[in-house]
Amino acid sequence: MKVVSRRGDTLWYYSQLFNIPLQLIVDSNRKLKESSGTLLNKGDTIFIPGYIESSYKVKEGDTLQSIIHQKRLPIDYISLMNQDKGLSQLKTGEVIRIPEKVSTIIVTPMKKYDYQTMLHDLNRLKEVYPFLECTSIGQSVMGKPLHHIRIGKGTKKIHWNGSFHANEWITSAVIMNLLNDYLLALTNGVLLRGLPCLPIYEQTELSIVPMVNPDGVDLVLNGPPNVKPFKELVEQINEDRADFMGWKANIRGVDLNKHFPANWMVEKIRKEEKVPSPRDYPGDTPLTEPEAKAMRTLVEEENFDRVIAVHTQGEEFYWGYEGLEPSESERIALEFERVSTYKSVQYVDSHAGFKDWFIQEFRKPGFTLELGRGINPLPLSQYDTIYPKTLGIFLSSLYM
Repeated sequence: MKVVSRRGDTLWYYSQLFNIPLQLIVDSNRKLKESSGTLLNKGDTIFIPGYIESSYKVKEGDTLQSIIHQKRLPIDYISLMNQDKGLSQLKTGEVIRIPEKVSTIIVTPMKKYDYQTMLHDLNRLKEVYPFLECTSIGQSVMGKPLHHIRIGKGTKKIHWNGSFHANEWITSAVIMNLLNDYLLALTNGVLLRGLPCLPIYEQTELSIVPMVNPDGVDLVLNGPPNVKPFKELVEQINEDRADFMGWKANIRGVDLNKHFPANWMVEKIRKEEKVPSPRDYPGDTPLTEPEAKAMRTLVEEENFDRVIAVHTQGEEFYWGYEGLEPSESERIALEFERVSTYKSVQYVDSHAGFKDWFIQEFRKPGFTLELGRGINPLPLSQYDTIYPKTLGIFLSSLYM
């Protein structure tokens, strides 16, 4: 929500008036040169996180006092929002602006979560929570921006990503839901599963790429794109089958989670798929695909302390690679297992994955979560079971 500053206002005063942590207001107004206690210039546009602007139509007999009593609002809420109006003499039918605190979730996870749905939710979150930093780390094969979200001020850097695999699109919905719950807890001052979130914000920087493979997700959910040459390409790769539910790869038939230089040749030799395929084809060489390249660059530039790649299915998670994982990985795995009831698995006979490469290159904790149980794509009927278990891991990953 935007407000226009008056003479004598400060960011600190707004934090008190709106009951929002000062750091969140400061971070929502990064372009300001003033510090939190410095008097603002009259007429500055200030962003207040966690609020939206609502309206109230004055009824006959209404006064400013009766409205603030009815709405249970501080009088300066209305004064600040309506500097252009004569509030002492309200007129019937006049519309005044009222701030409304957001206390419900914006993200709509219980639906087919394609790229446009994710983008709509992300844009709404940016409006309500302007302390989010949202950038693009690159583009998919078809030119869709790969969105990267950053939140928090701490020195500890944790990364989450979803939808490396196209038919595991439910992971993007889960991650966006986790982000939204975290934002609600921050701005409403409530506990999330019994834990305060402001200390997380102050101590941890959270990085999220909610949908690594948007072209593939849209293919699974919406069918072949009506764009040359991709329509013909995916139909050829899928051998003219109309059903794309088994598609895991990107739009060019490369499995992005078999595409990193961590014993890549082992996967190349043993996989039956020697040409582009709906799943398991690791490419001609590692890191040819723009989605994988973007993820590699992000990790190399950001120096994350740990990464969590979210997949489906199996109700387990993997945390080791070739004995290269650090000792702290086991401690973290034990906590993830405790809060989620998912099975902790140190080693699996698999190579060339994002988590594998991260552990190999940086010797830091990396995890692959396998949410839910069944055949991909998992049905939305599993969502209410999947989400609380993932929330426990999410919070533990940020606190530990």
